[in-house]
Amino acid sequence: MAAGNGQQNRSSTGRAAPAAVHRRRRLEPDARREQIMSVAVRLFGERPYADVSTTDVARASGVARGLVNHYFGTKKELYLEVVRVMLTVPGVALERLPRGAPAQRVDAIVTWFLDVVSRHSTSWLAAITAGGMAGDGDVDRVIAEAIDVAADSVLAAVGPAGRPDEALRGMARSYVGLATCTAREWLQRGALTREQVHTLLTTTLLTMVEKVFPRAT
Repeated sequence: MAAGNGQQNRSSTGRAAPAAVHRRRRLEPDARREQIMSVAVRLFGERPYADVSTTDVARASGVARGLVNHYFGTKKELYLEVVRVMLTVPGVALERLPRGAPAQRVDAIVTWFLDVVSRHSTSWLAAITAGGMAGDGDVDRVIAEAIDVAADSVLAAVGPAGRPDEALRGMARSYVGLATCTAREWLQRGALTREQVHTLLTTTLLTMVEKVFPRAT
């Protein structure tokens, strides 16, 4: 079979073939959804939950308000998705870790985390503090789920082989809590520099990998 020459998606009339048109139409809603989410992340980072409406999000996204509702449902459902996106560790972060010694992997994990929270500091801080929605059961659940995902990601990256037990997961969750609080000391209070945060988090995690995790298995 020969490789395509770049024209296989066009008919003899020069028009795009149905398959190509279908693919473009399928991508368009994804792009619009991402655009709306990007705007929502920014607005909920800049203002408390009560001060942002779906109309605000729609206007800033350049779409009809009904489209926001179509993709995300209610304002609260949109906000929950914003919190989930800002706090959940994506799988690609693990896939890109170096395959070196534990110290290299620990350094890469911490560097990735600090890069992300500094790049989206306003939105990340708003999400981790629930943006005025603290105590709401749904918001608390999403935050707890994100912490669980982060803890599992830490163990998948540098933890011992095998299925982690609850003790290991509890230790990893504790580390996630430390990382969150330390990042806030840097970004919100200015009490620490990025270098100090990096040193604290890498030293702590490497100590856990070398001395704490092995004793828990």
